[in-house]
Amino acid sequence: MFYVYILESQIAPRQTYIGFSTNLKARLKTHNAGGCPHTAKFKPWKLAWYCAFPEKTQALAFEKYLKSIQERPSQTDD
Repeated sequence: MFYVYILESQIAPRQTYIGFSTNLKARLKTHNAGGCPHTAKFKPWKLAWYCAFPEKTQALAFEKYLKSIQERPSQTDD
C-alpha cells in the first residue's frame, strides 16, 4: 500500500505537513525524531489523516493535489 498523510504539529496546531510513504508508522517516527528538515522545527507531530492507495501513481497524484490546495490563498467573504 501507498499512503498519503497529513500531520499536525502538537506545538503549533496550525502547522501541517502533507506527505507520502509506504510505511506510515516508520515515517511518523522519522518526522518526530527530526529526520526530515521540513518538519523538524515543529515536532512533535501527530497523524491527523491518512488514505491508502493500491497504486503508487494514484498516491503521488493525490499528494500533489493536496499540496496544490494547501498553497492556494484562502478566500474570504468581505
